[in-house]
Amino acid sequence: MAKLNELLSFIDVLESWNDRDLDVQGLAYNSRNVEQGDVFVCIKGFKTDGHRYVAEAIKNGASAIVVEDYQSDWEDLPQYKVKDSRRALAALSDAFYNHPSNAMKTIGITATNGKTSTSFMTNAILEEHGLKTGLIGTVVVKFGDYSEPTKLTTPESLDLHHYFAQMRDQDVSHVTMEVSSSALDLSRVGSVDFDIVTLNNISREHIDLHGSFEEYFNCKASLIRNAGEDKWAILNLDDSYSASLIDETKANVLTFSVETGDGDLVCKDLDLSTGRAKFTVEIRKPFSVEGTTYEPQEFSIELATPGYHSVYNSMVAIAAGLLNEVPIPTIQAGLKGFGGVERRFEMVFEDDIKILDDHFANYGNINVTLSTLQQMEYSNLKLVYAIRGSRGITVNRENAKAIVEWAPKLGLTEVIATVSHSHVDEKDRVTDEELRVFQEMMEEAGIHVDLYKELDDAIHHALSEAEKDDVVLLAGCQGMDAGAKIALEQLNKTRPEMDEEKLFKPLKNRVAGIL
Repeated sequence: MAKLNELLSFIDVLESWNDRDLDVQGLAYNSRNVEQGDVFVCIKGFKTDGHRYVAEAIKNGASAIVVEDYQSDWEDLPQYKVKDSRRALAALSDAFYNHPSNAMKTIGITATNGKTSTSFMTNAILEEHGLKTGLIGTVVVKFGDYSEPTKLTTPESLDLHHYFAQMRDQDVSHVTMEVSSSALDLSRVGSVDFDIVTLNNISREHIDLHGSFEEYFNCKASLIRNAGEDKWAILNLDDSYSASLIDETKANVLTFSVETGDGDLVCKDLDLSTGRAKFTVEIRKPFSVEGTTYEPQEFSIELATPGYHSVYNSMVAIAAGLLNEVPIPTIQAGLKGFGGVERRFEMVFEDDIKILDDHFANYGNINVTLSTLQQMEYSNLKLVYAIRGSRGITVNRENAKAIVEWAPKLGLTEVIATVSHSHVDEKDRVTDEELRVFQEMMEEAGIHVDLYKELDDAIHHALSEAEKDDVVLLAGCQGMDAGAKIALEQLNKTRPEMDEEKLFKPLKNRVAGIL
């Protein structure tokens, strides 16, 4: 519980009506979640407007409302007008829970590709050091014994600060979280006290949401630009957009590279011959973090996760580990023992055929996935692609373009595509325009498309044709979340002699498509 006037001191109130100090029991942005004595914050969303639900909020017990537009039908109700109710919700939430992120070391990770893997890698290093950690991201929110699958890359600000409060109350000391461009744009991470921030890479994604690539980049870059003098920013010199932010932040900057050979941390002697990277990290320049000073030196790294992209992700995680004063041998052990993240180039079946599961989100991610696949030895590739729904024609055209560009290199003449009708909700439904763009790109390239309404049928097609030494790639975002489970269930029926426990082992700790 908190006093209303105390909470209001953390936001800029433009105008108020019926102002009086109240005991605030809680906050809500969804009228259905309002309880007696709560303050209801009216948020304007893409599909609806919280101002339309004031009556329901009051019926459920709201004692005051925060608005962008005055609500004339409630003359006795305390109302507080703000310029941006989303920003206000973040500040009120942080204050209501008594600034919980201040009590922990908080790491914010943004990128177009690799946010999830980088977050999990970083968390693995921190856990290896024996720290009590929290993790917030696309796949799951977890801390202590609590674990919950997530619906948004970054939760709404009220939910986020509530998670932080729960973590603080359970003595969590370090939190790693993914930060999406939409979360930055919509103030979902408002009032979060980030200690370490990073922008690893950026490519075209969510352009239709942000209006332009420039706006998308500015949203991502705000995480770095807004970092304070006592914070750290980790920047990738191989990515021109990340590198451009070196002089645009007040934070201390730690740079790295894999290709250019520049920066404070440099990846050397990279060996990807087995698909799993071995390399040397050179600390080029001395730097100090609180009580620890790192002198120029070299140390070796072995990754258990496959792919070139894992090298970049691990460089961020290594930098984060050093900035958290984790000993180098612990960083080495944490990465060597980290088995990867579900649906990130994940091997879910490896016998006479291989089944790989990858979220195939955008042009850059598809390029990295298919370049890694090119290094593998196999006979034929069966690509089952879940078309990306409700992300606009730009992303879908570029995804199709990536497939077209790699098709001749991989001997791909056919794509098994699906709109995954029964496995997506409305926010991920494939539109007619998105389907049309994909089909046109494939037709122009001379690639045959077998299109299925249902994911189950598409996977059955691939498995029924797969022969010895073939690779079946289950590719796609939300529409493919259930793909691995479906594929293994189909194998279980067609190969009843297989050990069922061994077959389903890859799904044991999975969240996507299971819960």
